[in-house]
Amino acid sequence: MRLDLGPSRLGAVRLVAIDGPSGSGKSTLAGAVAAELHAPVVSTDDFATWEDPVSWWPRLVGGVLAPLTAGRPGGYVRTEWTNGRPHPGATVTVEVSDVLVLEGVSAGRRSIRPRLSALIWCEVTGRAERLARAVARDGEASREPLIAWQDFEEGWFAVDGTKAAADHIA
Repeated sequence: MRLDLGPSRLGAVRLVAIDGPSGSGKSTLAGAVAAELHAPVVSTDDFATWEDPVSWWPRLVGGVLAPLTAGRPGGYVRTEWTNGRPHPGATVTVEVSDVLVLEGVSAGRRSIRPRLSALIWCEVTGRAERLARAVARDGEASREPLIAWQDFEEGWFAVDGTKAAADHIA
């Protein structure tokens, strides 16, 4: 994917958001974009839980985005999962770089768009196919929570207008 990035709007950092429904390949695309741009990746999956799908955003802003804007490294405690249950995991440091890739559901939310250098929408057509891909990735025990998650994200994207705001569609 050829990306035309806008100017730095997060201090000296160009922030690239990759957003779209679960099971659409955002993490895979983020890895490829990050490799091409020599950029670190922060995933919204490191913050979200089934019970807290998007309201964790202030942790990302305070721990990562605000420090990077000020030219300092950021950091956060990753959410990790054991037997389908979230718990605090490893501490992650995010060094200052020219580009940061932020990927995951709500990465391109309306509140961050003025700070983005690019917003990429990534979507596999068809809810059933996305569910099958996500279950293959996360395990059969995740099927019911993923169905509820799909309901949530459909509403989120409809209200947030993420796809319509995207600079690139993958």
